[in-house]
Amino acid sequence: MKISIGESVILILHTPREKLLGILEEINPSGIFVRAIDLGYFDDWVASIANGEDYLPMSDYFIPMWRLERMTRDEGSPSMTDLFEQRTGRQLGEF
Repeated sequence: MKISIGESVILILHTPREKLLGILEEINPSGIFVRAIDLGYFDDWVASIANGEDYLPMSDYFIPMWRLERMTRDEGSPSMTDLFEQRTGRQLGEF
């Protein structure tokens, strides 16, 4: 099944190596547009939102195709999106 616009995705990038969790906004031959957060910051970000503290917002990214090593649907048991919603009581798309 194809990954669709609006789905939660995990991106693995190279040069430099980064891992992002985000919402896919657009995909075209030159690259992808995604609203995302670095996975290294995920736990602190979720804790800040859950505790009503200040937090860094998700950022809008354009990722050129040459940097994209892998893009996967955020699915699992539980997925990162599920963990976010369980801990905060809110939807990832709100951010």
